[in-house]
Amino acid sequence: MKILYFTATGNSLYISKALGGELLSIPQMVKEERFKFTDEKIGIVFPVYGWGVPSYIVDFLRKAKFDTDYLFAVPTYGVYSGAVANHLTDISKNTGYEFSYINPIKMVDNYLPGFDMKKEAANKGKKGTEENLITIKADVASSKKWIKAENFLQKGAFNIMHKRKKPFSKKQLKIHTYGEGIENYVYTDENCTGCGLCAKVCPVDNIIVDKENKKIALQDKCFGCFACIQNCPSRAIHIRGEVNGNRYRHHHIRVSEIIEANS
Repeated sequence: MKILYFTATGNSLYISKALGGELLSIPQMVKEERFKFTDEKIGIVFPVYGWGVPSYIVDFLRKAKFDTDYLFAVPTYGVYSGAVANHLTDISKNTGYEFSYINPIKMVDNYLPGFDMKKEAANKGKKGTEENLITIKADVASSKKWIKAENFLQKGAFNIMHKRKKPFSKKQLKIHTYGEGIENYVYTDENCTGCGLCAKVCPVDNIIVDKENKKIALQDKCFGCFACIQNCPSRAIHIRGEVNGNRYRHHHIRVSEIIEANS
C-alpha cells in the first residue's frame, strides 16, 4: 500500500503514518515530476481548505495516474469537512480514476484566523480522532467501499468558496486567507532571526530568506498552508487577522519530519 500525503502542521502526516504502508510526500513527488503510482491500494491524505481540496492537491490529482484496485482518501479537517468528498469525486470524473473510499477525519483545527491554537490543542481529545482512525484503518484493511454523503448545504458552501466567477476582494482574502493574493497578508516582526526554517517547510519553495538582514520575502506561489507560520521557532511570522500568536504542530510529529516531507 502507498500513502501519498501533504502536511503543514503534522496532522495529515500523523494519519498517514498510522495507516501504514509506503509513505510518499506529495511535494516531493511534484518536485520529482513523479505522477504515476501502482499498488494494490493507494491512499491520499491531505488537509481540507475552504471546505474542499486545496488547490495544490487539485493540481497534483489532475496530473496523477493511479494503477490500483482500491483508491481511497482521508482528508483531515478541524470543524467542518464541507464538500471535500464531492470535490474529490468531481476531480476523479475528469481524470480516469475512481475513489473507492473517502472518509474525512476530524482533528485539531489549525486555521489561524479562526482559532486559538493553544485552546484547539487542549481540546484535541474531544475530536474523536483516535476512535475514528481505528474505524478508517479497519475499513481500508477490508477494502470497504464507502464515500461520505454530503447534503445540499455542504455542496452549496463549496460552490460559493471554489466556483465563484468574481475574485475575492482584499477584505474577503483577509478573512479566508487562501487563494491568489495571500502573500500580501503574511508578514514578519522583529523576532525574525533569519534562520530559514520557514523556507525549508514551504512545500512550493515560495520563501526567500535574507539571513544578513533577518528578513523573508514571499513570492506568488503561496496557497495558504501556514507551514511557515506554524513552524517558525521564533513565532515571528504572522497572517493578518490571526486570533493570536499561539502556534500548533501535532504533538507526535517533529519539525524535522515536516522539513523532510516538504523540502
